[in-house]
Amino acid sequence: MTNDILEYKGYHTRIEFDAASCSLFGKIEGIKDLVTFESGDPMRIVEEFHSAVDDYLDFCEEVGKTPEKEYRGRFNVRIEPALHQRLAERALRDHETLNAVVEKAIKAYV
Repeated sequence: MTNDILEYKGYHTRIEFDAASCSLFGKIEGIKDLVTFESGDPMRIVEEFHSAVDDYLDFCEEVGKTPEKEYRGRFNVRIEPALHQRLAERALRDHETLNAVVEKAIKAYV
């Protein structure tokens, strides 16, 4: 993984920089729910990510919702969950969507 991608409790994010506000921000990748976080202090961004994940899990528990999980191994084609996760992490690093990566792989294969 690169330095701008973090993992916590099975959730991943890419840390990005907003020049206008001089802050770092991110969102939990791989789930439909929108969970974001930010910090103007680079030394606190990991803590903010962890807090966002913990808050998401706490919220889901409070409302009786099953938290979404990343990389279930299914996205129109069934593959091994570990392969799905590696593919998603690579796509995230390369700033591409899973669909774009799969399309490239299929084109190369055929």
